[in-house]
Amino acid sequence: MTGMSNDPVREFWLAFLHSDAALPGLTTADQPDASGYGDSPALADELGQLIYAGIKTATCSALWEYEHDGEPLPSVGMLDIVLDGQGRPLCITETTEVTVRPYNEVDAAFAYAEGEGDRTLAYWRQAHWRFFARTLPRIGRAPTETMPLVCERLRVIYKK
Repeated sequence: MTGMSNDPVREFWLAFLHSDAALPGLTTADQPDASGYGDSPALADELGQLIYAGIKTATCSALWEYEHDGEPLPSVGMLDIVLDGQGRPLCITETTEVTVRPYNEVDAAFAYAEGEGDRTLAYWRQAHWRFFARTLPRIGRAPTETMPLVCERLRVIYKK
C-alpha cells in the first residue's frame, strides 16, 4: 500500500496511537519492546493467544537472566507489544504489578493467572521447571527450588 511501511510492529503501534485505547502523551518515539513469550514459535503462539484472550494475565522470568543480560526489570506501567510465533503483533499489554519471589513461593493464585494448562499450581510448577531447565543453561545456571523469579501481572490495553 502507498504510504505504509512494511514493518508490521511499527504499523501496529501507530494504529494503537490513533485508537481510543491510546494512553495520553504517548508518541511514535515511545514504541515499546515487541517480543513473543516462551522459547519457541509454537509456545509464542500458544501464550500469545492466551494473553490476547485475557486468560493469561501474569508471567514470570528468571531474575538471573535479567542480571546476566544486564536488562532492567519490568516496572509498573511498562508497555509491551506481544508477538506471535511468526513475529506478528497480537496486542499491547501494560504491566500492573512486579514482584520478585522464589520459585517455591509462587502461589496457586499466580499460577492460575498465568493461564496455562489446567491453571493449577502443580501444572505451573511442572511446566515452568521444564522451561527453566531449557533456558537457564544459556547463562550457566540450572533451576532450583529457590531461584528468584520476576513475577509480573499484566493487562491487555489494545488488540485489533
